[in-house]
Amino acid sequence: MHAVGNNVTTLRAGDEVYGIGDGTFADYACARADKPAPKPRNLTFEQAAAAPISALTALQAVRDRGQVQPGQKVLIIGASGGVGTFAVQIAKAFGAEVTGASSTTKVDLVRSIGADHVIDYSRADFANGEQRFDVIVDIGGNSSLTHLRRALTAKGTLVITGGETDGRWLGGSDRQLRALVLSPFVSQKLGTFVCSENNEDLLVLTALIESGKITPVIDKTYPLSEVPAAIRYLKDGHPRGEVVITI
Repeated sequence: MHAVGNNVTTLRAGDEVYGIGDGTFADYACARADKPAPKPRNLTFEQAAAAPISALTALQAVRDRGQVQPGQKVLIIGASGGVGTFAVQIAKAFGAEVTGASSTTKVDLVRSIGADHVIDYSRADFANGEQRFDVIVDIGGNSSLTHLRRALTAKGTLVITGGETDGRWLGGSDRQLRALVLSPFVSQKLGTFVCSENNEDLLVLTALIESGKITPVIDKTYPLSEVPAAIRYLKDGHPRGEVVITI
C-alpha cells in the first residue's frame, strides 16, 4: 500500500494487501478502502496478484451459486484456467468429489491440484451418460445448454461463469440468458452471475490460502513492458493457470 486517503482508518501506507482496484497495466492502482484485504502471509506478491478476481469468481460460483456440499459430485469445465484451478481446489475444500475437464496437455495440472477425476475434452464426453453431476461449473466451455443439462442430475445445478458461444444474436451471453429463462420451468437450477468484489470474501479466501487448502497456480509472469506478449499468450489459449504482470 503506497498511500491512503485522509479518511481511511482500516489501512496504512506500507500495508501488504491484495484485492481489486482501478488501473490496468500501470505502476499504481487506486482502490476503495473496502476492496483490499491483508495479503495472505504465505503468498508472494506475484501469487497474491493472481488470486482476487479469479478466486472470488470461483468462490462465489462454488459456494454461493453452486451451493456445493460435502459428498456431492462436482464437474469443473475449464479446470486448468485461472478461475478453474481455484474452483477445483475450493470445491475440494468444501468436501466435494471433483471432476475437472481440460485439454490433453493440461490433464496433469488438473490432477495435481486435487481433482479426483480428470476428463480430457478430446477423448471423452462428460455427458456420455456414465456420470451425472450434482453441480456443474462451466468456466471455459462452449457446450450447448442441452449438452450441459444431460450431465446434470435431475435436480442438479448449473453455474455458467464463462465460455462463449457463437450465438447468432447474443454472442457470448447467449447460453447465460437462455439458462436464466429456462431455469424456472425445469427441475434443474440453471444460471449465471456477476462476481461481487468485496472484502468479506477476500478474507474467506485468505483463510483458505493460509490453511493450505488453495494455492494460486501461475503459468507465466511478464514484466510491464511485455504486456502485448502476455495478451497474445492469453488469446492463443495456452495458459495453465494465471498469467501475471509484474513491475
